[in-house]
Amino acid sequence: MPNVIQDASHRGEASLQEQKPPSHIAGLRTVALFEASKGVLALVVGYGLFSLAHKDIGEFAVHLIRHLHLNPDRHISQAFIHAAERVSEGKILALAFGALAYATVRFIEAYGLWQVREWAQWFALLSGCLYLPWEIYELLRKATPIRWSLLLINLGIVLYMAYLRIEVTRKAQNRGTG
Repeated sequence: MPNVIQDASHRGEASLQEQKPPSHIAGLRTVALFEASKGVLALVVGYGLFSLAHKDIGEFAVHLIRHLHLNPDRHISQAFIHAAERVSEGKILALAFGALAYATVRFIEAYGLWQVREWAQWFALLSGCLYLPWEIYELLRKATPIRWSLLLINLGIVLYMAYLRIEVTRKAQNRGTG
C-alpha cells in the first residue's frame, strides 16, 4: 500500500512539473513581485491622500513647494497652489479609495501569479494590454526615460504572459494528439 501512495505522489509531482517548469515559476514570481510593488506604491499614495483628507490642501501645497525649495512666485508653483485649493475633500477621499482598490487588485494578481494560477496569467495579460494604448499615447506626446521604461516593462510582461498561455495550449494539443 505505501508503494501505491508513493507512486501516486510521484505522478502528481511530475504532472505539476510539466505544467509549471521552474523557469516559468521564476518568471511568474518576478512579475508577481513587480505587481506587488505597484500595490505597495498605491497603498503609500492612498495613505498619503487619506492623511490629507481633513487638511487645507492649498496650505499643504505651499508647504510642499517651500520644502522642495521651489520658487512660490513662479507660474508652475502658482498653478499648483491654485489647483490644490480647488480640490475638495470628497475628491481626495475618492482618489484615496481608488488607490486602495487599485492596490487590492495588484495584490490579488500578485498572489495568483506567485501561486502559478492560470486566471492570474490571463488577468496579467489582459490588464497589461489595457495599459499599452495609454502608454504609447503618453510616449508619443512626450518621450521620457520613465515612459519608455514603463512601456518596455509592460510590453515585456504582456509578451511573456502571451508566451506562457500559447505554450500551455501547444502542450495540451500535443498531449491530445500524441
